[in-house]
Amino acid sequence: MIRTLAVSGYRSLVDLTLELDRLTVVTGPNGSGKSSLYRALRLLAACGSGQVVGALAREGGLGSALWAGTSQAPGPQGRVALRLGFEGDGLGYAVDLGLPQLPGSSPFALDPEIKSETVWSGGPLRAGSVQAQRKGPHLRVRDASGAWRDDPRVLATYESIVDEVADPEGAPEVGLVRRTLRGWRFHDDVRTDAGAPARTPHVGTRTQVLGHDGADLAAALATIIDAGGADLLDAAVDDAFPGSRIRIDAAAGLFTLLLEQPGLRRPVTAAELSDGTLRYLVHVAALLSVRPAGLLVLDEPETGLHPDLASPLGRLVRRASERGQVLVVTHSRPLAEGLADDGAAHVRLTGGGGRETRVLDGREGALDGPAWAWPGR
Repeated sequence: MIRTLAVSGYRSLVDLTLELDRLTVVTGPNGSGKSSLYRALRLLAACGSGQVVGALAREGGLGSALWAGTSQAPGPQGRVALRLGFEGDGLGYAVDLGLPQLPGSSPFALDPEIKSETVWSGGPLRAGSVQAQRKGPHLRVRDASGAWRDDPRVLATYESIVDEVADPEGAPEVGLVRRTLRGWRFHDDVRTDAGAPARTPHVGTRTQVLGHDGADLAAALATIIDAGGADLLDAAVDDAFPGSRIRIDAAAGLFTLLLEQPGLRRPVTAAELSDGTLRYLVHVAALLSVRPAGLLVLDEPETGLHPDLASPLGRLVRRASERGQVLVVTHSRPLAEGLADDGAAHVRLTGGGGRETRVLDGREGALDGPAWAWPGR
Protein backbone atom coordinates (compact mmCIF):
# COMPACT_ATOMS: atom_id res chain seq x y z
CA MET A 1 0.00 0.00 0.00
CA ILE A 2 1.25 3.49 -0.87
CA ARG A 3 1.56 5.47 2.35
CA THR A 4 3.18 8.71 1.20
CA LEU A 5 2.91 10.59 -2.08
CA ALA A 6 5.18 13.55 -2.78
CA VAL A 7 5.11 16.12 -5.61
CA SER A 8 7.28 19.20 -6.02
CA GLY A 9 7.34 21.78 -8.80
CA TYR A 10 4.30 20.59 -10.75
CA ARG A 11 1.77 23.35 -11.46
CA SER A 12 0.30 24.48 -8.12
CA LEU A 13 1.87 21.52 -6.29
CA VAL A 14 4.94 23.51 -5.30
CA ASP A 15 5.82 21.21 -2.41
CA LEU A 16 3.11 18.75 -1.44
CA THR A 17 3.26 15.53 0.54
CA LEU A 18 0.18 13.46 1.27
CA GLU A 19 -0.42 10.56 3.60
CA LEU A 20 -2.63 7.95 1.92
CA ASP A 21 -4.79 5.26 3.48
CA ARG A 22 -6.44 2.15 2.12
CA LEU A 23 -9.21 4.45 0.92
CA THR A 24 -8.48 8.16 0.50
CA VAL A 25 -10.85 10.85 -0.75
CA VAL A 26 -9.46 14.20 -1.95
CA THR A 27 -11.66 17.31 -2.09
CA GLY A 28 -11.21 21.04 -2.54
CA PRO A 29 -12.64 24.04 -4.41
CA ASN A 30 -12.01 24.72 -8.08
CA GLY A 31 -8.38 25.65 -8.68
CA SER A 32 -7.15 24.09 -5.46
CA GLY A 33 -4.97 21.53 -7.24
CA LYS A 34 -7.13 18.40 -7.40
CA SER A 35 -6.64 17.96 -11.15
CA SER A 36 -2.92 18.67 -10.81
CA LEU A 37 -2.66 15.97 -8.15
CA TYR A 38 -4.42 13.49 -10.42
CA ARG A 39 -2.17 14.35 -13.37
CA ALA A 40 0.92 14.09 -11.17
CA LEU A 41 -0.14 10.57 -10.20
CA ARG A 42 -0.46 9.70 -13.89
CA LEU A 43 3.02 11.06 -14.56
CA LEU A 44 4.46 9.03 -11.69
CA ALA A 45 2.75 5.90 -13.00
CA ALA A 46 4.20 6.63 -16.45
CA CYS A 47 7.70 6.18 -14.99
CA GLY A 48 6.90 2.48 -14.68
CA SER A 49 6.61 2.12 -18.45
CA GLY A 50 9.23 4.66 -19.53
CA GLN A 51 6.65 7.15 -20.77
CA VAL A 52 7.01 10.05 -18.33
CA VAL A 53 9.14 12.20 -20.67
CA GLY A 54 6.68 11.78 -23.53
CA ALA A 55 3.73 12.47 -21.25
CA LEU A 56 5.29 15.74 -20.11
CA ALA A 57 6.14 16.71 -23.68
CA ARG A 58 2.49 16.23 -24.64
CA GLU A 59 1.58 18.70 -21.88
CA GLY A 60 3.71 21.30 -23.64
CA GLY A 61 7.05 20.49 -22.06
CA LEU A 62 8.41 21.08 -18.60
CA GLY A 63 7.90 24.84 -18.86
CA SER A 64 4.14 24.41 -19.21
CA ALA A 65 4.01 22.15 -16.15
CA LEU A 66 5.80 24.54 -13.80
CA TRP A 67 4.04 26.68 -11.22
CA ALA A 68 2.94 30.05 -12.59
CA GLY A 69 1.51 31.45 -9.36
CA THR A 70 2.49 34.54 -7.42
CA SER A 71 4.94 32.74 -5.15
CA GLN A 72 7.25 30.95 -7.56
CA ALA A 73 9.28 28.41 -5.61
CA PRO A 74 12.71 27.53 -7.04
CA GLY A 75 13.84 23.96 -7.39
CA PRO A 76 16.71 22.50 -5.38
CA GLN A 77 19.67 24.90 -5.34
CA GLY A 78 17.75 27.28 -7.59
CA ARG A 79 17.36 24.77 -10.44
CA VAL A 80 14.12 24.11 -12.30
CA ALA A 81 12.92 20.73 -11.12
CA LEU A 82 9.79 18.63 -11.23
CA ARG A 83 10.02 15.88 -8.63
CA LEU A 84 7.68 12.95 -8.04
CA GLY A 85 7.90 10.18 -5.49
CA PHE A 86 6.14 7.62 -3.30
CA GLU A 87 6.85 5.42 -0.32
CA GLY A 88 4.96 2.41 0.95
CA ASP A 89 5.36 -1.16 2.18
CA GLY A 90 9.07 -0.65 2.74
CA LEU A 91 9.72 0.61 -0.80
CA GLY A 92 10.40 4.12 -2.07
CA TYR A 93 11.05 5.83 -5.40
CA ALA A 94 11.74 9.40 -6.47
CA VAL A 95 12.43 10.93 -9.87
CA ASP A 96 13.78 14.42 -10.62
CA LEU A 97 13.11 15.95 -14.06
CA GLY A 98 14.75 19.14 -15.33
CA LEU A 99 15.20 21.33 -18.36
CA PRO A 100 16.86 19.74 -21.42
CA GLN A 101 20.46 20.53 -22.26
CA LEU A 102 19.94 20.06 -25.99
CA PRO A 103 20.56 22.93 -28.44
CA GLY A 104 17.55 25.15 -29.02
CA SER A 105 17.24 23.92 -32.61
CA SER A 106 16.58 20.33 -31.52
CA PRO A 107 13.19 18.96 -32.58
CA PHE A 108 12.93 17.42 -29.09
CA ALA A 109 13.26 20.68 -27.19
CA LEU A 110 10.01 20.01 -25.30
CA ASP A 111 11.38 16.77 -23.83
CA PRO A 112 12.52 17.22 -20.21
CA GLU A 113 15.50 15.26 -18.97
CA ILE A 114 15.59 12.73 -16.17
CA LYS A 115 18.26 14.18 -13.91
CA SER A 116 18.17 11.62 -11.12
CA GLU A 117 16.25 8.60 -9.83
CA THR A 118 16.48 6.89 -6.48
CA VAL A 119 15.07 3.58 -5.24
CA TRP A 120 15.21 2.76 -1.56
CA SER A 121 13.86 0.26 0.97
CA GLY A 122 12.78 0.31 4.59
CA GLY A 123 10.42 3.27 4.96
CA PRO A 124 11.41 6.95 4.64
CA LEU A 125 14.55 7.76 2.67
CA ARG A 126 17.85 7.36 4.52
CA ALA A 127 21.36 7.22 3.11
CA GLY A 128 21.73 3.61 4.20
CA SER A 129 18.42 2.52 2.66
CA VAL A 130 19.22 3.55 -0.94
CA GLN A 131 19.42 0.47 -3.18
CA ALA A 132 19.80 2.03 -6.63
CA GLN A 133 20.68 5.56 -7.66
CA ARG A 134 20.89 7.16 -11.06
CA LYS A 135 22.48 10.58 -11.58
CA GLY A 136 22.55 11.79 -15.15
CA PRO A 137 23.49 8.84 -17.38
CA HIS A 138 25.19 6.87 -14.60
CA LEU A 139 23.63 4.18 -12.40
CA ARG A 140 24.97 2.47 -9.33
CA VAL A 141 23.36 -0.30 -7.30
CA ARG A 142 24.03 -1.80 -3.90
CA ASP A 143 25.05 -5.46 -4.10
CA ALA A 144 24.17 -8.26 -1.68
CA SER A 145 27.08 -7.33 0.61
CA GLY A 146 25.88 -3.73 0.88
CA ALA A 147 28.69 -2.31 -1.25
CA TRP A 148 28.05 0.01 -4.18
CA ARG A 149 28.64 -1.26 -7.72
CA ASP A 150 28.64 0.88 -10.87
CA ASP A 151 26.30 -0.44 -13.54
CA PRO A 152 27.94 -0.48 -16.99
CA ARG A 153 24.85 0.84 -18.76
CA VAL A 154 24.79 4.45 -19.91
CA LEU A 155 21.24 5.78 -19.75
CA ALA A 156 19.81 8.35 -22.13
CA THR A 157 18.14 11.42 -20.65
CA TYR A 158 14.72 10.02 -21.54
CA GLU A 159 15.30 6.49 -20.20
CA SER A 160 14.09 5.58 -16.70
CA ILE A 161 15.87 2.92 -14.65
CA VAL A 162 12.44 1.60 -13.69
CA ASP A 163 11.69 0.69 -17.30
CA GLU A 164 15.14 0.15 -18.81
CA VAL A 165 17.00 -1.73 -16.07
CA ALA A 166 15.31 -5.12 -16.02
CA ASP A 167 17.04 -6.69 -13.02
CA PRO A 168 20.16 -4.95 -11.71
CA GLU A 169 22.24 -7.39 -9.72
CA GLY A 170 21.70 -6.86 -6.02
CA ALA A 171 18.80 -4.39 -6.37
CA PRO A 172 15.52 -6.30 -6.81
CA GLU A 173 13.74 -3.20 -5.46
CA VAL A 174 13.93 -1.65 -8.95
CA GLY A 175 11.72 -4.45 -10.29
CA LEU A 176 9.37 -4.03 -7.35
CA VAL A 177 8.98 -0.32 -8.13
CA ARG A 178 8.24 -1.18 -11.76
CA ARG A 179 5.54 -3.70 -10.79
CA THR A 180 4.09 -1.25 -8.27
CA LEU A 181 3.76 1.61 -10.75
CA ARG A 182 2.44 -0.63 -13.51
CA GLY A 183 -0.23 -1.86 -11.09
CA TRP A 184 -1.78 1.61 -10.80
CA ARG A 185 -4.96 2.14 -12.83
CA PHE A 186 -6.76 5.15 -14.23
CA HIS A 187 -10.06 4.99 -16.14
CA ASP A 188 -10.64 8.62 -17.06
CA ASP A 189 -10.35 8.01 -20.82
CA VAL A 190 -13.50 5.90 -21.15
CA ARG A 191 -16.04 7.58 -23.42
CA THR A 192 -19.82 7.36 -23.05
CA ASP A 193 -20.94 9.42 -26.08
CA ALA A 194 -23.04 7.94 -28.88
CA GLY A 195 -19.95 6.64 -30.70
CA ALA A 196 -18.23 5.26 -27.60
CA PRO A 197 -16.48 1.87 -28.09
CA ALA A 198 -18.26 0.59 -24.96
CA ARG A 199 -21.60 0.80 -26.79
CA THR A 200 -20.74 -1.58 -29.64
CA PRO A 201 -20.50 -5.40 -29.68
CA HIS A 202 -16.94 -6.69 -29.74
CA VAL A 203 -15.05 -9.96 -29.84
CA GLY A 204 -15.03 -11.31 -26.31
CA THR A 205 -12.19 -12.88 -24.38
CA ARG A 206 -11.40 -13.11 -20.67
CA THR A 207 -10.77 -9.55 -19.51
CA GLN A 208 -9.43 -9.28 -15.98
CA VAL A 209 -8.82 -5.52 -16.27
CA LEU A 210 -11.06 -3.04 -18.08
CA GLY A 211 -9.28 -1.46 -21.05
CA HIS A 212 -8.49 2.25 -21.10
CA ASP A 213 -11.16 3.03 -23.72
CA GLY A 214 -13.87 0.73 -22.34
CA ALA A 215 -14.28 -1.19 -25.62
CA ASP A 216 -14.10 -4.45 -23.67
CA LEU A 217 -16.73 -3.44 -21.09
CA ALA A 218 -19.05 -6.37 -21.87
CA ALA A 219 -16.14 -8.84 -21.69
CA ALA A 220 -14.93 -7.34 -18.39
CA LEU A 221 -18.40 -7.72 -16.85
CA ALA A 222 -18.69 -11.26 -18.25
CA THR A 223 -15.31 -12.10 -16.69
CA ILE A 224 -16.53 -10.87 -13.29
CA ILE A 225 -19.54 -13.19 -13.61
CA ASP A 226 -17.40 -16.12 -14.77
CA ALA A 227 -14.99 -15.64 -11.84
CA GLY A 228 -17.79 -15.97 -9.29
CA GLY A 229 -18.67 -12.30 -8.87
CA ALA A 230 -22.22 -12.48 -10.21
CA ASP A 231 -23.76 -11.71 -6.83
CA LEU A 232 -21.54 -8.65 -6.34
CA LEU A 233 -22.32 -7.45 -9.85
CA ASP A 234 -26.07 -7.96 -9.40
CA ALA A 235 -25.99 -6.13 -6.07
CA ALA A 236 -24.07 -3.16 -7.51
CA VAL A 237 -26.49 -2.80 -10.42
CA ASP A 238 -29.61 -3.27 -8.29
CA ASP A 239 -28.29 -0.74 -5.77
CA ALA A 240 -28.14 1.93 -8.47
CA PHE A 241 -31.08 0.83 -10.63
CA PRO A 242 -33.52 -1.15 -8.46
CA GLY A 243 -34.81 -4.29 -10.11
CA SER A 244 -32.32 -4.09 -13.00
CA ARG A 245 -29.85 -6.78 -13.99
CA ILE A 246 -26.89 -7.09 -16.36
CA ARG A 247 -26.88 -9.77 -19.04
CA ILE A 248 -24.15 -10.50 -21.59
CA ASP A 249 -25.13 -11.90 -24.99
CA ALA A 250 -22.22 -13.83 -26.54
CA ALA A 251 -23.75 -14.85 -29.86
CA ALA A 252 -21.22 -15.72 -32.59
CA GLY A 253 -18.34 -14.74 -30.33
CA LEU A 254 -19.42 -11.09 -30.15
CA PHE A 255 -20.17 -9.82 -26.66
CA THR A 256 -23.10 -7.44 -26.27
CA LEU A 257 -23.99 -5.69 -23.03
CA LEU A 258 -27.71 -5.84 -22.13
CA LEU A 259 -29.54 -4.26 -19.20
CA GLU A 260 -32.81 -5.81 -18.09
CA GLN A 261 -35.06 -3.23 -16.41
CA PRO A 262 -38.44 -3.63 -14.71
CA GLY A 263 -41.34 -2.50 -16.85
CA LEU A 264 -39.57 -3.09 -20.17
CA ARG A 265 -40.48 -6.04 -22.37
CA ARG A 266 -36.97 -6.44 -23.75
CA PRO A 267 -33.47 -5.73 -22.44
CA VAL A 268 -31.81 -2.46 -23.41
CA THR A 269 -28.54 -2.67 -25.36
CA ALA A 270 -25.47 -0.64 -24.49
CA ALA A 271 -26.12 1.52 -27.55
CA GLU A 272 -29.44 2.61 -26.00
CA LEU A 273 -28.23 3.36 -22.49
CA SER A 274 -28.01 6.92 -21.22
CA ASP A 275 -24.52 8.33 -20.76
CA GLY A 276 -24.93 8.27 -16.98
CA THR A 277 -26.06 4.65 -16.85
CA LEU A 278 -23.22 3.54 -19.09
CA ARG A 279 -20.70 5.53 -17.03
CA TYR A 280 -21.90 3.87 -13.84
CA LEU A 281 -21.48 0.43 -15.41
CA VAL A 282 -17.93 1.41 -16.40
CA HIS A 283 -17.26 2.18 -12.73
CA VAL A 284 -18.75 -1.20 -11.79
CA ALA A 285 -16.40 -3.01 -14.18
CA ALA A 286 -13.38 -1.06 -12.93
CA LEU A 287 -14.13 -1.39 -9.23
CA LEU A 288 -15.13 -5.07 -9.31
CA SER A 289 -12.25 -6.03 -11.61
CA VAL A 290 -11.18 -9.67 -11.27
CA ARG A 291 -7.59 -8.50 -10.87
CA PRO A 292 -7.58 -5.77 -8.20
CA ALA A 293 -5.42 -2.71 -8.84
CA GLY A 294 -2.46 -1.93 -6.64
CA LEU A 295 -3.79 1.63 -6.62
CA LEU A 296 -7.02 2.60 -8.39
CA VAL A 297 -7.32 6.36 -8.94
CA LEU A 298 -10.74 7.82 -9.75
CA ASP A 299 -10.94 11.40 -10.98
CA GLU A 300 -14.37 12.92 -10.31
CA PRO A 301 -16.23 9.62 -10.83
CA GLU A 302 -19.52 11.43 -10.14
CA THR A 303 -19.24 13.35 -13.44
CA GLY A 304 -22.24 12.58 -15.65
CA LEU A 305 -24.04 10.63 -12.92
CA HIS A 306 -27.37 11.51 -11.35
CA PRO A 307 -26.86 12.82 -7.78
CA ASP A 308 -28.88 9.85 -6.48
CA LEU A 309 -26.05 7.56 -7.61
CA ALA A 310 -23.54 9.08 -5.15
CA SER A 311 -24.50 6.63 -2.40
CA PRO A 312 -24.42 3.47 -4.58
CA LEU A 313 -21.10 4.64 -6.06
CA GLY A 314 -19.71 5.19 -2.57
CA ARG A 315 -20.69 1.68 -1.50
CA LEU A 316 -19.04 0.31 -4.64
CA VAL A 317 -15.84 2.24 -3.91
CA ARG A 318 -15.74 1.01 -0.31
CA ARG A 319 -16.15 -2.58 -1.48
CA ALA A 320 -13.26 -2.13 -3.93
CA SER A 321 -11.03 -0.75 -1.16
CA GLU A 322 -11.36 -4.06 0.67
CA ARG A 323 -9.43 -5.69 -2.19
CA GLY A 324 -6.98 -2.91 -3.15
CA GLN A 325 -6.03 0.69 -2.47
CA VAL A 326 -8.34 3.38 -3.87
CA LEU A 327 -7.90 7.14 -4.17
CA VAL A 328 -10.92 9.26 -5.16
CA VAL A 329 -10.67 12.87 -6.31
CA THR A 330 -14.14 14.37 -6.18
CA HIS A 331 -16.30 17.51 -6.21
CA SER A 332 -19.29 15.60 -4.81
CA ARG A 333 -19.93 16.46 -1.17
CA PRO A 334 -22.33 13.51 -0.63
CA LEU A 335 -19.77 11.08 -2.06
CA ALA A 336 -16.87 12.55 -0.06
CA GLU A 337 -18.80 12.78 3.20
CA GLY A 338 -20.23 9.29 2.80
CA LEU A 339 -16.77 7.80 2.26
CA ALA A 340 -15.27 9.79 5.14
CA ASP A 341 -18.08 8.76 7.48
CA ASP A 342 -17.22 5.14 6.71
CA GLY A 343 -13.58 5.60 7.62
CA ALA A 344 -11.89 6.90 4.47
CA ALA A 345 -9.01 9.31 4.97
CA HIS A 346 -10.21 12.76 3.88
CA VAL A 347 -7.64 15.10 2.33
CA ARG A 348 -8.90 18.68 1.89
CA LEU A 349 -6.92 20.85 -0.51
CA THR A 350 -6.86 24.62 -0.62
CA GLY A 351 -5.32 27.01 -3.13
CA GLY A 352 -6.19 28.83 -6.31
CA GLY A 353 -6.02 32.49 -7.20
CA GLY A 354 -2.24 32.36 -7.53
CA ARG A 355 -1.78 30.44 -4.28
CA GLU A 356 -0.02 27.09 -4.14
CA THR A 357 -1.85 23.94 -3.10
CA ARG A 358 -1.93 23.16 0.61
CA VAL A 359 -3.61 20.48 2.74
CA LEU A 360 -6.06 21.76 5.34
CA ASP A 361 -6.49 20.33 8.80
CA GLY A 362 -9.81 20.22 10.65
CA ARG A 363 -9.41 23.83 11.81
CA GLU A 364 -8.94 25.22 8.28
CA GLY A 365 -5.24 25.72 8.87
CA ALA A 366 -2.35 24.37 6.83
CA LEU A 367 -1.44 20.80 7.74
CA ASP A 368 2.14 19.57 7.74
CA GLY A 369 2.57 16.53 5.53
CA PRO A 370 4.27 13.26 6.48
CA ALA A 371 8.06 13.14 6.73
CA TRP A 372 9.70 13.23 3.32
CA ALA A 373 13.20 14.00 2.03
CA TRP A 374 14.09 14.45 -1.64
CA PRO A 375 17.30 12.86 -2.93
CA GLY A 376 19.86 15.27 -4.36
CA ARG A 377 20.84 15.45 -8.01
